Amino acid sequence: MIMETTVNTDLVIFDLDGTLLDTIGDLAVACNAVLALRGLPQHSYEEYCHFVGNGIMRLVERALPEELRTPYTVAAVRADFVKYYTEHIDAYTKPYDGIPELVAGLVRRGVRIAVASNKFQAGTEKLVRLFFPDVPFAAVFGQREGVPLKPDPLGGGVGPGRRPRPWWRRFFR
Repeated sequence: MIMETTVNTDLVIFDLDGTLLDTIGDLAVACNAVLALRGLPQHSYEEYCHFVGNGIMRLVERALPEELRTPYTVAAVRADFVKYYTEHIDAYTKPYDGIPELVAGLVRRGVRIAVASNKFQAGTEKLVRLFFPDVPFAAVFGQREGVPLKPDPLGGGVGPGRRPRPWWRRFFR
C-alpha cells in the first residue's frame, strides 16, 4: 500500500553528477582523451566509477599514475581536462529516468530548486542550461575558487567581513 504524505517543502537542493544527471560517460571519455594526449595509461568505465566524487581535481589525481601525482602535473592535466570536457560535456550525459518529471513536478508545486555540485562552476551551469532549460533554478553552485567542496557546510558562505555560515542558509529567512 502506498501512502501519500503532504510535506511542506520550500526548497530542494540537488547534487548534479550521479543525482540529476548520469555524467560518468563524458567524464571518463574526457579524462582518457587527456591521458592519451600525454601517452599515459587510460582507464575503463568501471574504474572511473571509483575515481569520481570530490571534484575534477580529485578525478584527475586518481586517474594519473601515482608517480605523476604532483601538484604541477595534476593542475596541468586538470586544465586540459576542463577544456576538453567543456567542449564535449553532453555527448553521453543524460538525466536519470524520471528526473525531468520529478523536477517539473516540484516546480509546478511551487518548490524552489537549487543545484550544489563539486563540478567546476562553468560546467555545472552549462549542464543545467542544457538539460533543464525551462527550470527556474533558485541557485546553481559549482566548485568555485576559495569555496570549500561539499560536504563542507560552509561552502559559499564565507566572504570578507562576513561570519561563516552554511551556503544553503541564504534561502531561508
